[in-house]
Amino acid sequence: MTEQSTKRKTASAILVVFLVFLVGSSANEIAIIYLDTQSRISDAYALSDERASSVDKSLVSSNTGFALNLFKELIAEDQNGNVFISPLSVSIALSMAFNGAEGTTRDAMARVLQLGNMSLEELNQGYLDLIESLENADILVQLSIADSIWIRDSFEPYVRQEFTQRVTEFFRSEVFTRDFGSQQTVDEINAWVSDQTDGKIDKMVDEIGSQLAMFLINAIYFKGEWVTSFDESATEASDFFLSDGSAVSVDMMSTKGNFSYLQGEDFTAVRLPYGRDKIAMYVFLPDRDVALDSFVESLSRETLENYVEGFSPMGSLQVKLPKFKIEYGVKRLNDVLKNLGMGTAFIPAEANFGGIATKQLYIDYVDHKATIEVNEKGTVASAATVVGISFSAVGPTFSVDRPFFFVIRDDRSGTVLFMGKVENPTAT
Repeated sequence: MTEQSTKRKTASAILVVFLVFLVGSSANEIAIIYLDTQSRISDAYALSDERASSVDKSLVSSNTGFALNLFKELIAEDQNGNVFISPLSVSIALSMAFNGAEGTTRDAMARVLQLGNMSLEELNQGYLDLIESLENADILVQLSIADSIWIRDSFEPYVRQEFTQRVTEFFRSEVFTRDFGSQQTVDEINAWVSDQTDGKIDKMVDEIGSQLAMFLINAIYFKGEWVTSFDESATEASDFFLSDGSAVSVDMMSTKGNFSYLQGEDFTAVRLPYGRDKIAMYVFLPDRDVALDSFVESLSRETLENYVEGFSPMGSLQVKLPKFKIEYGVKRLNDVLKNLGMGTAFIPAEANFGGIATKQLYIDYVDHKATIEVNEKGTVASAATVVGISFSAVGPTFSVDRPFFFVIRDDRSGTVLFMGKVENPTAT
């Protein structure tokens, strides 16, 4: 059982014991217990909010910029299809790999992740603050982030201890050493991902290639209840118009409440908060004559942040939103990341992950899967990212840099057709 699942089960058990205790308690005792519980929740919120405010703003900006670039590449690949990702999951998984990147590989990853002049220490501390701030963000929102490293047992002696120390300290990663030739390891990896995503993602790895040395894996699970829920009795069939003008019938939810709203030049937007109103879904609706892909393409880190800051309370607003469920993936991100400028990390002879191990390594693949379900009660979303790191199959170098002898031979009969020696390749 993993740490995250243990926490979830422990919290449920505490709640059950708490309720049972209340049954046999007096009104005065119940009041004392209630106030103590409220105090503990308030303290947890205060600590969570404090950590959230301390998260390095440059890291947040970097992640937003990377998220938009990644998303734009994906919608270019998957035109006219649904696209759903957790850019944070991808960022965290790649940032764990970045902890072992060196030379031009490190430079390329820093550019793609938009890290600027951020030091490794600042990056890692920023992620630790971010992960810890999300732990107790909202009692009505389940939000967990989990990381793990899986190492081939025969490769473990070559892994640098300082690398595993950093990822366990700052990313709270679990480290497993396993037999990669065993189907049991495949099953265990998939079980870990399934456990961290509450069963929403149950398979990320089909098999483990003979060259794979390790996996860096991130999993995120989110379940939030709307502040203003949608009345299930108000949900009804309605037309949803596609980009080509045709219509499909959807289950359209409806609610009315005090929401924040934004009127842009070519779009409108609404903010739909969860739980205690600290986490929210922002829905952007381009005008009818504006293509969705064009709207997304026009977004930058600055414009998106300005839009979010521009929301204002609307008062009583009716909101209609289709129920939807998306399962996106398993999506291989190799080509997307190469297009963004991280190609060197995927080239066996060029990649430099000397900070991970004493052996030559490269990123074999980056796979991502995400799911989301939006209904009247709220939202359930999950994502997992697997970075498969392989041995570089680079053989010894044979450099002909001095006089040499050669033959041209018919290998069928063993007949030497030509023979020679070269003292000076430039002489005729």
